[in-house]
Amino acid sequence: MRVLVRSLVVCAFVVATLGALEGAAPSLRGTVTDPAGGVLPGVTLELKSGDRTLATLVTGADGRFAIDNVAPGDYVLTARLAGFVTFSRRIHVFAGADPAPLDVRLEIGGVSETVTVAAESPSIQTYAGSTARTRRGRSAAAEGPVVPVRPSTARYDPIADNGFRRVSAEPLSTFSIDVDTASYTNVRRFLNAGTLPPPDAVRIEELINYFHFDYAAPEGRPIGVTTEVGPCPWNDRHQLALIGLQSRAIDLASTPPRNLVFLLDVSGSMQPQNRLPLIQSAMLLLTDTLRREDSVAIVVYAGASGIALPATPGSRKEEIARAIAELRAGGSTNGAAGIRLAYSIAERQFVTGGINRVILATDGDFNVGVTSPGDLVRLIEEKRRSGVFLSVLGVGDDNYQDATMEKLADAGNGNYAYLDTLAEARRVLVREASATLVTAAKDVKLQVEFNPRHVESYRLIGYEDRVLASEDFRDDRKDAGDMGAGHAVTALYEIVPPGRDRRTPAVDPLKYQQPAALAEANPGELMTVKVRYKAPDADDSTPFSVPVRASAAAGPNLRFAAAVAEFGMLLRDSRYKANASWAQTEELAGGARGADADGYRAEFIRLVGLASQMKRHRSATLER
Repeated sequence: MRVLVRSLVVCAFVVATLGALEGAAPSLRGTVTDPAGGVLPGVTLELKSGDRTLATLVTGADGRFAIDNVAPGDYVLTARLAGFVTFSRRIHVFAGADPAPLDVRLEIGGVSETVTVAAESPSIQTYAGSTARTRRGRSAAAEGPVVPVRPSTARYDPIADNGFRRVSAEPLSTFSIDVDTASYTNVRRFLNAGTLPPPDAVRIEELINYFHFDYAAPEGRPIGVTTEVGPCPWNDRHQLALIGLQSRAIDLASTPPRNLVFLLDVSGSMQPQNRLPLIQSAMLLLTDTLRREDSVAIVVYAGASGIALPATPGSRKEEIARAIAELRAGGSTNGAAGIRLAYSIAERQFVTGGINRVILATDGDFNVGVTSPGDLVRLIEEKRRSGVFLSVLGVGDDNYQDATMEKLADAGNGNYAYLDTLAEARRVLVREASATLVTAAKDVKLQVEFNPRHVESYRLIGYEDRVLASEDFRDDRKDAGDMGAGHAVTALYEIVPPGRDRRTPAVDPLKYQQPAALAEANPGELMTVKVRYKAPDADDSTPFSVPVRASAAAGPNLRFAAAVAEFGMLLRDSRYKANASWAQTEELAGGARGADADGYRAEFIRLVGLASQMKRHRSATLER
């Protein structure tokens, strides 16, 4: 039997062959797609007859597969991809003409089908379905021998929720923006696997910033500001204030040349399907978008580092795809050596006015060479002075080193995403490539000055590891977060009006400063939002400010952001959750879902329901 995979980029191999057949035999052809209908490259398909595996192949960038010369008989076709339910079909092939193309759709939690493919009929008839699934979402039929579960060595930095601050003592709140989304997809991975995430894995600002909001495009500068004020859903004595930043979008056709160096962890811990194989599939997606003016190199590291692909023009897609397909995992992890090599290649290929970026893909399990997070961060801080930025793609589960990877991305003037599925990889590397790769503004800081006439105390929700000292706002030597083209950043403040703060200890009256009297000059303003940013190639920051009226109206942006914040507080069991509830969270999100063209908000509502069920089950178990 011959196995053909027709695609621009092909990653296929045959593990067994069929014996020669007399006469022409039918071919099985089809396409593998995700729940939204998008094609899925990197899917491993197996064709079996009884206990014998006849062929194994991997879909290319177009998601298609073809198996020629299939003898008449009964077969089982399975499709596997990290983050999706293993899908199995029983197939009967008749002699004669080729059957109709197979539509293999992989679901995140779904049913496996048993079907017949008949040569005399263009349709595929379903015989039966199986809903059996394990707690990790895989088809029960695909389960092999029981494997002992290793104790988890995943690590998350502890988070202490921001508390309330009295305006009389601290009228300024200063922080660096954050465009990372890793926490949301990691939380999604836990919930889809039937497990509640550890509280420290829940960074509320990253949950909120995963979603798109309807913010006005900036005018006259690279960043615009949208604000909304409304009641606080979980505490009717308080208010919520939303601050939304929106950077200027660019046309994908006008994206600057890309000088990309992939730095891939190929150590032994990267062997599972949801690690290096998922990264390989994600890179195939990106490969299909490359242009002649783009350049891609691949550096690998395990016990030692090396070059798997020298800097190669984007027009040579087959060569790039071949290098991706040949990657194998094994060995210990010496990340520092790989980082130095990747930066040296990126610096040699530096494109003035282009996108110069190292993309690190790892589970973060550094165990050879420079392993201290502090030393790794200092190494990245040193390298970023070259103008090459760093993005981090996290994968894995039981040994996932979230704390290290977040620090590296922050130090490298880049963003940090966690890939739980190939669909997420497509979102990060293809659909939102300009937001994740093209820097619109760097070192973006916010400072909010509250008016004591309308605010007694306030609390910044999330951004715990991004809080800055007041004097850092004007210090251009202080590093801060960067915004990509077309990116949005959302921040929420919980505000306590005068006379309603029962929890925050008061301070003695000030003798020389009377902030309430100073606020009389602007009695209608709730607060002023001050922003500082640098152009991508600048060293000096540009400031501007936006006053926020106390009467600013709430809209769907605030309502949905509040729902996500409430979800995060419930997962963290935050001391500030007050009257938050799962039912209220679901109702808030449903009422502010809007058009939801990408389906992300509908998925969020589903996750709220999953988390609610798990919390109720845990409570019932503890009561027993």
